[in-house]
Amino acid sequence: MSDKAGTNPALVTELRELIDGARQRAAVAVNAELTMLYWQLGSRIHREILGQQRAEYGEKIVSALARQLTAEYGRGFSAKNLHHMIRFAEVFPEEETVSALRRDLSWTHLKMLIYLDDSLKRDFYIELSRLEDWSSRQLQERIQSMLFERSAISKKPEETIRHELATLRRGGEASPALLLKDPYLLDFLGLNDRYLERDLEDAILREIEQFLLELGAGFTFVARQRRIQIDDEDFYIDLLFYNRKLKRLVAIDLKLGRFKAEYKGQMELYLRWLARHEQEAGENPPLGIILCAGKQREQIELLELDKSGIHVAEYLTVLPPRETLQAKLHQSIVAARARLQGGQDESRD
Repeated sequence: MSDKAGTNPALVTELRELIDGARQRAAVAVNAELTMLYWQLGSRIHREILGQQRAEYGEKIVSALARQLTAEYGRGFSAKNLHHMIRFAEVFPEEETVSALRRDLSWTHLKMLIYLDDSLKRDFYIELSRLEDWSSRQLQERIQSMLFERSAISKKPEETIRHELATLRRGGEASPALLLKDPYLLDFLGLNDRYLERDLEDAILREIEQFLLELGAGFTFVARQRRIQIDDEDFYIDLLFYNRKLKRLVAIDLKLGRFKAEYKGQMELYLRWLARHEQEAGENPPLGIILCAGKQREQIELLELDKSGIHVAEYLTVLPPRETLQAKLHQSIVAARARLQGGQDESRD
């Protein structure tokens, strides 16, 4: 059917898709070219400054170049932007690396990444940006929420983290440690100091979109209070999800207080039932997340929960000051890596 002017709506839709697709590809191509140009400019200016070995000369030449280039080409070549380009070349000195980055990340992404001092953290955000196709705004939000410091992988030895990120870079599958977090930030639920487990569950379902974003890439909601029957007895999984990236079901158990050792057996029961009755061909074994208000390190270590596919994490419904959270996360990372290193040293002895 056509409109009054005689045009076919289906034809118009098809033409719009062609135009939008071409524009998007053109924008990606322009971004890639500009990103390489910025690296080349930054690299050349950096070499010039290094050759003089004088900091004051560096500032003078950047200012002079900015005035001249801005007069000829516009605001994109201000002193501030030239400093971004120099930093870009310093952080990524290899042209081959830049050539790979520009295919997936915009210049706006890269400007944020080059000011992360920790190369391991920077590589984490690069690979997760690629994996989850983050916009520059999403990347900024993830960095501000200290996603790397909250990720399970951050507690692993540096060698392990580099290996996992390299696997992801080569197109391999993401490991659970890359996507799982501790703690989970649930301040968006709007809960006060006193609430029941049912209140927590209700709040999560009301804000399911935000909760899925906090869980991370690939999570899809499956069920609430999923009933399973074992030996004529009913059990209920608080929340059940599926993760496309991990290719597995994820059962979540919500607890108000501190983690208790008996929670392990309960979750193991859920996971084994899911593996027997719900896991499909080609899927990985189900994973369990126990979300609790607190946990004790030694209990979790002795229970060896990782071997059972269980991740225990705290959740925060009220956020502490950023500096407090940052210090706590840094301390937990240092302590976890030290324990792992100590365990490796003992095994070698």
